[in-house]
Amino acid sequence: MPDAQNLDLHARYDLPMPVFVRWMLYLIPLNPIAVRLVQNGSRRTRHLYIRAAYLAVLILVLLWSLIARLGGGELDYRELAINAAASFTFIAYLQLALICILAPVFMAGAIAQEASPRTWEVLLTTPLTAAQIVLGNLLGRLFFIIALMVATLPLFALTQFFGGVSMRAIFGSFAISAFAVLLVGTIAIALSVSRLAGKRAVFAFYVCVISYLAITAGIDVFLRNSGRGAAGGGGVTWMTAINPFLALAALLNPTDFPTAPEGTTRGFATWFLEHPVRTWCYGSLLLSVLLMVVSTFTVRSGGLNLFSGEEGGIPWYRKVFGLGAAGAESRPARTVWHNPIAWREAAARNSTLGRIFARYAFIAIGALFGVLLLALYHTGSMNHNDFRTALLATVWGELAVITLVAINMAATAISREREDGTLDLLLTTPITPSSYLFGKLRGLIAYLLPLLAVPLGTLALASIYVLFGGFARLDGVTVTTPIAGVGTLAVPVILPEAALLAPVVVLPFIAFCVMVGLQWSLRSKGTISSVVATVGIVGAVAGLVGLCGWQAALSVAWIGPALGALSPGPLVFALVSPETAMMQTVGGGGGLETARISLAIGAVSAAVIYCVVVYAIQSGMVRTFDMTVRRLAGVR
Repeated sequence: MPDAQNLDLHARYDLPMPVFVRWMLYLIPLNPIAVRLVQNGSRRTRHLYIRAAYLAVLILVLLWSLIARLGGGELDYRELAINAAASFTFIAYLQLALICILAPVFMAGAIAQEASPRTWEVLLTTPLTAAQIVLGNLLGRLFFIIALMVATLPLFALTQFFGGVSMRAIFGSFAISAFAVLLVGTIAIALSVSRLAGKRAVFAFYVCVISYLAITAGIDVFLRNSGRGAAGGGGVTWMTAINPFLALAALLNPTDFPTAPEGTTRGFATWFLEHPVRTWCYGSLLLSVLLMVVSTFTVRSGGLNLFSGEEGGIPWYRKVFGLGAAGAESRPARTVWHNPIAWREAAARNSTLGRIFARYAFIAIGALFGVLLLALYHTGSMNHNDFRTALLATVWGELAVITLVAINMAATAISREREDGTLDLLLTTPITPSSYLFGKLRGLIAYLLPLLAVPLGTLALASIYVLFGGFARLDGVTVTTPIAGVGTLAVPVILPEAALLAPVVVLPFIAFCVMVGLQWSLRSKGTISSVVATVGIVGAVAGLVGLCGWQAALSVAWIGPALGALSPGPLVFALVSPETAMMQTVGGGGGLETARISLAIGAVSAAVIYCVVVYAIQSGMVRTFDMTVRRLAGVR
């Protein structure tokens, strides 16, 4: 009898769940794909190390910033608040930078793993809806990044104990970072759903994100320097609302980045110039929703392959570039170099029309932009400071993109061949490990040389222009700068020796990046792990050497410029703005000529050091090549 009563109560109170509630549960919180990604990712030690390293870096940087700023003396409450606000600003920028670096790492699987046709064939046979597939991939991969941000919230709240930091600034900085992560994640999911992107698109995704941030930041600097910003010309610009770093600057530094006064603009200018932070958040959300909607409609229709047709024969545009028909088993004969591995690396990269177009488009656009900068400067449309700023932004951005391309190609050069079985075939040939590795290095460098000709050629054109006195330019090509202890000093707008010193350092540095990528490509099981490891190592080495060299060139006399030449970034800065980059040497350590001699010595020394490191890495790889290949034999 009690059992019957329990059954009656169960039937009375266990009401069926509404269909809409069940649909929402399985769409977001109980989404099978999201649950699978979170469970599998939570068991990976790599994700644990990334989270631990992320929190450790933020904690150490915040403690160092507070201790360094507070010092050992007594401070009043006003100074405590000012120092806490400065520390919070620095840590907020660091968090956004780390988020922009880590977001593509966590989202890389969405592009690489789900881009496999077999994965899609299995996934589309399940009863999951298109919205569940898209949102499951997005939410499951964004979970780890959002968890990182939430874990740092108490750390940011600690800065309020010192005063000077408002909750509006804390939550505003978190909102900017969160919407940046959301936008990056939706773009990665859209690439995955398109099914036109494979594993090699992961690094292209990285390059596009960094290039976008660099280009918009450079345009913002140019607009503000030319007086085209808000609040009198030096405030926010149209770029502020579409770049998270600029939006964060407008939020945390309203004095340096003032917005337009309320009611002074109309239309879209009101959003972009009066409320840039709000515009960034709403714009990112709107674009993310749009990408998700498009992905939902295309996920079960074959992605963007639905719009690509196939034609028989060889189209004329493929014949122009010496390519055969798409999917053909044969192609026109080519002349092979003495080292077939080197030829294959240099020539096989141009095996598709898309790669050929991307490569030569970069060369053409970069060369045209460099000539345009020089033409604007010659006609007086740009003053000395604007030309220097534009030249620095252009060369730095192009070198960053080329470095990332070099790392991507090198980090996938061997692991890709191991995955598709090509390496097993190559090992049956008489090719030795030494010729194989040297061929990889030579072929990749040969492929990158035309790309490197763009930034190096831009510097060379500017150097030659200055060497010939600007060809009778009205305002000349020298900048009169006040120097403490010296008076005024006439400095060239760019040092004429830039055409020689930049290639001396840049080429060995790129060879170093390629060699590190080859080393990890040989040791890693897959392309994703080799790319991530190479980016981390090269980024750490280049960042450490660059920051130390930058500070040494600025504050150390005599030997400082030589140390600054060890990295391409500080070297280019010293060549374009010597009186600023080598201030101590120019002002009180011997003058501009001494700084130039020290810079030249440092450039030659840097080339020798990079060459020695490249040779050492190659020798070590040759010694352990057979053992490493056998240990990873059969890995796919």
